[in-house]
Amino acid sequence: AASAQLQLAVPVAVVFAPGSVPGDLPRPLPFRDVQEMEISVNLRSHVTSRYEMAYRRAMAREEAALDAATAREADAALHPLQDSSLGSLTVYVVPETSSLLPQGINVYVGKHRSALVRAGEGLAALRTRLRLLTQVMSFTASSIAAALSDRVPNSQLGPDARRHLKSSLGYEITFSLLNPDPKSHAVDWDIEGAVSRYVQPVLDKLSVVANFSVDSQVRAGRGLAGCPGVQFPASNVFVVCPQILYYAVLGVTPRFDKESSSFLLSAHSLPHVINPVEARLGSSAASLYPVLNFLLYVPERSHSPLYIQDKDGAPVSTNAFHSPRWGGIMIYNVEAPASPQTPLPLHVEVDMVRVMGVFLAQLRLLFGLSREELPPEFLLESPGNEGLADWELDRLLWAHTVENIATVSTTLTSLAQLLDKIGNIVIKDDVASEVYRAVASAQSAMAKLATGHLHVAFQASKEAVTSSERAFFDPSLLHLLYFPDDQKFAIYIPLFLPMAVPILLSLAKIVREARQRRKEPTKMD
Repeated sequence: AASAQLQLAVPVAVVFAPGSVPGDLPRPLPFRDVQEMEISVNLRSHVTSRYEMAYRRAMAREEAALDAATAREADAALHPLQDSSLGSLTVYVVPETSSLLPQGINVYVGKHRSALVRAGEGLAALRTRLRLLTQVMSFTASSIAAALSDRVPNSQLGPDARRHLKSSLGYEITFSLLNPDPKSHAVDWDIEGAVSRYVQPVLDKLSVVANFSVDSQVRAGRGLAGCPGVQFPASNVFVVCPQILYYAVLGVTPRFDKESSSFLLSAHSLPHVINPVEARLGSSAASLYPVLNFLLYVPERSHSPLYIQDKDGAPVSTNAFHSPRWGGIMIYNVEAPASPQTPLPLHVEVDMVRVMGVFLAQLRLLFGLSREELPPEFLLESPGNEGLADWELDRLLWAHTVENIATVSTTLTSLAQLLDKIGNIVIKDDVASEVYRAVASAQSAMAKLATGHLHVAFQASKEAVTSSERAFFDPSLLHLLYFPDDQKFAIYIPLFLPMAVPILLSLAKIVREARQRRKEPTKMD
């Protein structure tokens, strides 16, 4: 398998600020070092990670940036001075007594591709911090195992390994508003503005990974005539009108709690919510790519307020939940009118800041960007409006590139097995060229991974996936067009056997008569 020979090289620049150089360095600065780690996939294959460390002293401009008052200011000042290529990391080592990092914090991870680390008591302590830091900012054994989850034994996988979205060339995102009680609630949400303000920056960042299409079409018995769209060419985002599903219920009856005078949805009932809602959406039926559904549910007046409970019976702070590889649902409660005589329907203006904050957090979880448990000495900077840091994008690319190579290997292996089973199948030239192109692209991706060129490797892996799937799903290779030998016998024997019996009997009779004539003596006149 391809993964048996996979090497992942991460270029890491370790820059020492004045006063931070350990006294027990093996040789004078600058110098290079390589740290390798083997990630076992299964009994026959493994992945080797190579951290190519380049140690040097800080330059004058970097020293000036490290004199900033806070770590955040230093990270912003250092960003233009460092290598910005995908997959590369820059670690700035500051003195152990530096006030740049907060008290009790030894490692600060910025929102680009750099980090600040205290020097520690010696080279051994520094290397321990660097080892954990570089894995956090690139890939870990668990993230690679999750990318190769189809090949890894279940015993080696974490609980969330199979919950992330599979690598794909594109994704479709649908935002829907469910209003089961339009007679009581007239709900208005500014989905176009929210997508432009909050979702577009995230998808611009993720456009390196895949093409994204955002859909929020009307599904309330109305057409799209006169419905203006908003186009974002940079991130392949297209937004149509708000999608509102009227009279769409969750399909689960919530339980009324007398103590809180509210309705509750328990954790074990949440899986039963998806199917009834998905039947109304119908968004994935005509899609070539995985569809992510984000639903905002405004409970009907008879079931308000409605809250979600976790497995321990405690209320969920966001009042939302997500389903792996499907999407997420948020329940948006409406305050009861102050007077019973208030005319209906009530006008409800959705707080899109709160809603989009929840949806973006769910989007990160669906892509496997949830931040792992780290020691308390680590401080991770918030990515801000972009939704994910540069190093998190690299982390996603590492995993998707490895997954793409494994997918190509599996697809071509399945194709080879199909061709072995069907001996008389015809391979057209264009199918053969796609196979050759897939193999060449996969080999190129593996070679680029081994040299630390993540972006080029990822693009090559995408091309390999595209070519392998074109070859595998080519109409001429459909096995239904070719019949195995046992099916041929089953079809033709009933046709030819009735005709063959009298022919065979006649042949047998002719043979017997010929033998008898040979035995009879020849009569002489």
